[in-house]
Amino acid sequence: MSQRHVPVMLQRCLDLLAPALEAPEGAPAEGGGRAPVVVDCTLGLGGHSEALLTRFPGIHLIALDRDKEALRLSGERLAPFGERATLVHAVYDELPDVLDRLGTPRVQGVLFDLGVSSMQLDEADRGFAYAQDAPLDMRMDQTTGISAAEVLNTYPAGELVRILRVYGEEKQAKRIVSAIVREREKEPFDRSARLVELIRDSLPQAAKRTGGNPAKRTFQALRIEVNGELSVLESAIPAAVRALAVGGRIAVLSYHSLEDRLVKQVFAAGAASTAPPGLPVVPERYQPRLKLLTRGAELPTDEEVAENRRAAPARLRGAERIREDAQ
Repeated sequence: MSQRHVPVMLQRCLDLLAPALEAPEGAPAEGGGRAPVVVDCTLGLGGHSEALLTRFPGIHLIALDRDKEALRLSGERLAPFGERATLVHAVYDELPDVLDRLGTPRVQGVLFDLGVSSMQLDEADRGFAYAQDAPLDMRMDQTTGISAAEVLNTYPAGELVRILRVYGEEKQAKRIVSAIVREREKEPFDRSARLVELIRDSLPQAAKRTGGNPAKRTFQALRIEVNGELSVLESAIPAAVRALAVGGRIAVLSYHSLEDRLVKQVFAAGAASTAPPGLPVVPERYQPRLKLLTRGAELPTDEEVAENRRAAPARLRGAERIREDAQ
């Protein structure tokens, strides 16, 4: 498992979080000797979590994932760390509830590695990868929710067009959806290969020559819809910022512009003054709550992309909590 899973931008993520997780020499951990807590909101196969526990021997890790199979595999991988790791079956927008249940109101670090995990891409029967035929499922948690096939077979045409345009940024959405609606009346969709072939056949030649596999954007859009990824992220990032103690740090890896835009907006709002214009002196309550740690979004190195092609679209942003919210 660890051989096939290469965590994206691992060293940079560790370096961004390090100042919040490494206690100064001789200094007690924050909270009367309690270990610093870091939350991996997207555990996956546990590569980032394993590295965090290894590099920062004084921390306690809380790791979330909605995928029960990911939790099982990561549990085996992290077993050597014993009680230093707490694994929780949850979606990352449930972070406040998880921390409340665990009696951990404030944490020193938060990591998000968004998108599809390596395991989900590599397991053919999950239906995430357009390069291999599989059931059209795409649920990260296969115990709940509707599948991609149900979306394709039951959503009105107008809603499918909206999903492909907004979530997939697909310029040919109308053309693709027209073909989907026509074909689903003959036979419902249940396999990915049929959808890939339909997309190829419905696009003009010019569209097929740009941007890699022509099915990529449609599959992204369906995955985001099935898992509610953007609505979950909209609440999860602000919740994670609120959970940070002063001096705590957050690092977020995103893989498409929709995710990155949401992260950028939350971080930018936190790093801005909320004072009314024209004040000669800005009171404390209007001061920024966050300090940005990255200049824009950082990209993986050419060397990393050569080693791990899945790192290519990654965008990393980091921020530090520098004061509490105004009361």
